[in-house]
Amino acid sequence: MVRSLKNPKKAKRKNKAKKGEGSSDSVPSLPAKVWQPGVDKLEEGEELQCDASAYNSLHAFHIGWPCLSFDVLRDSLGLVRTEFPHSVYCVAGSQAEKSSWNSIGIFKLSKISGKRRDLVPDKTGDDSDMDGDSSDSDEEEEAGSGTPVLLLRKVFHEGCVNRIRAMTQKPDIVASWGDTGHVQVWDISSHINALAESESDLSHGASAVSSQAPLFKFGGHKDEGYAIDWSPRVPGKLVSGDCKNCIHLWEPTSGATWNVGAKSYIGHTASVEDLQWSPTEDTVFASCSVDRNIIIWDTRMGNPLAAIITAHKADVNVISWNKLASCMLASGSDDGTFSIQDLRMVKDGDSVVAHFDYHKHPITSVEWSPHEASTLAVSSSDNQLTIWDLSLERDEEEEAEFKTKMKEQVNAPTDLPPQLLFVHQGQKDLKELHWHSQIPGMVVSTAADGFNILMPSNIETAIPANVA
Repeated sequence: MVRSLKNPKKAKRKNKAKKGEGSSDSVPSLPAKVWQPGVDKLEEGEELQCDASAYNSLHAFHIGWPCLSFDVLRDSLGLVRTEFPHSVYCVAGSQAEKSSWNSIGIFKLSKISGKRRDLVPDKTGDDSDMDGDSSDSDEEEEAGSGTPVLLLRKVFHEGCVNRIRAMTQKPDIVASWGDTGHVQVWDISSHINALAESESDLSHGASAVSSQAPLFKFGGHKDEGYAIDWSPRVPGKLVSGDCKNCIHLWEPTSGATWNVGAKSYIGHTASVEDLQWSPTEDTVFASCSVDRNIIIWDTRMGNPLAAIITAHKADVNVISWNKLASCMLASGSDDGTFSIQDLRMVKDGDSVVAHFDYHKHPITSVEWSPHEASTLAVSSSDNQLTIWDLSLERDEEEEAEFKTKMKEQVNAPTDLPPQLLFVHQGQKDLKELHWHSQIPGMVVSTAADGFNILMPSNIETAIPANVA
């Protein structure tokens, strides 16, 4: 149930060394090695270095106070975007040191640079110097496009924002869960329009916070909460869950208001941690709880509790319903494990089709890729963001061929799961991640020290050749 940020401090920009800086030609380079948190230890004088060649794009930024939750906003810039530079719109909620300092941040990050890299670098033993020069020039070419431009607008929010979600069909309508115990719905269309019309860097005015009344405010929950989700099928339909194990169903009405059921859905015996609507059924949603269970609900039924799944041996923190393979539900636990449930097998008693214990600290976020049915992103309190392809199996012949092509020892741990595609590190106290539904391969993450936007170079997405 790891949720809060410890001692939130306002983020400050750090002058990070550019790619290639900080090295000395007089020091012999050692073979690169994958470092595993919780397994490997840094010796005196050792430091971790990011391998920039592992990313098509990687950028870090912050918007002020840390954000426990955010959402990526759908935009009108193109359904499938593959060419750099990119632009991204997001909404986030702050976790400020004082309650009165909190806000909802609506921001646009534009001119996101990057370049597509080969999955297997072209290495030749005799031309190492030339390759090094070429690599440097490539890095310079990429860096020459400049730092991304951040445009930010803020709306005052009473109390910390525990979770925030944008409506799928109308991304300018967002719902926020506050630590005051209220769920509020906001219209941020004017802020999105202002960001879209501006091309200048407004980040210097980021301290200005506007006052705006919410469209709707619900105070019927018995406690604060974290679980909230908009229906991807019925515009305006919402569910919210609190720390007193109650779930409320919101039905939209005319005039930008909602009827929130006075009677709550009670099936869990402890705090409701996350909620997910079915991607294929209008009346079905899933919930997970500190009681270690996942419940499938169907609001059409007299008894809406359709199924109870004992999912983990500890608190179930987060769930994600696969939109491309709707029988698959992913869940992440406080014990660091995450599992995949095949909902077609629930009646048989054992619906777990995959279980991973790679992470050793609580799972804080899980989300299926919107472009690949077998690909999943996971974040953990061990400061790792991992990406998995559940369709993969170990192929020793392919591994041997790869080592031969690289013409060097591949210093990767031999005990890593074959489904593990990518490990991203460098953020502290990771809290939430989201894929960008319109930019294949892009992941955005938030942590105590700010946001990262990353595009791993080994995440391949089936995109028609004429748009690649």
